[in-house]
Amino acid sequence: MTRELVWTGFISLDGIVDSPGGTAEGHPSGGWVFRTPFDAGSFSLKGEELQETTALMFGRRSYEAFASVWPKSDDHAEYRELPKYVVSTTVADDALVDQWGDQHILRSVADVAALKETAGGAIFVHGSAELARGLADAGLVDRYNLLVFPVLLGEGKSVFPRRGQAEQRLALRESAAYPNGVLKAVYDVVR
Repeated sequence: MTRELVWTGFISLDGIVDSPGGTAEGHPSGGWVFRTPFDAGSFSLKGEELQETTALMFGRRSYEAFASVWPKSDDHAEYRELPKYVVSTTVADDALVDQWGDQHILRSVADVAALKETAGGAIFVHGSAELARGLADAGLVDRYNLLVFPVLLGEGKSVFPRRGQAEQRLALRESAAYPNGVLKAVYDVVR
């Protein structure tokens, strides 16, 4: 049995995942998650994910963004000791941050496929839209954990390709709607 690979993230109603928490990536509407009224229940998926996360995976840009905050964040303390995998052809071994658990660099989609064949539980990919698209194209993404925010951003990075892809069916595993307009949608990839 292979390890499950889950992409998790905040997404706008029009499918944009760019800059949900701030302007560091340069999107003009960066920080759009924080302009939605806070409802603790709408973020319950993140707590549920912690129960099944055995490793984290990032693309280079997301790793750099999260590694500058999460190792010191009390909100992300549960992630500190989890193994982390950075999928990149350019990150140097000495660029990995200290005191953030075991960290490994994977250089290719084939390396990710090999990791999925090892023993262990679910691997969660946070952010990393370009990586997620590449992994989905290779048939490696097993589930999407989405928190859909009631905002239309018009343009920006999407975890889903915009054209040139064959139809991919998804099966709804779980859903919920919250008073602030956020929707939880958990989909399994149908193979």
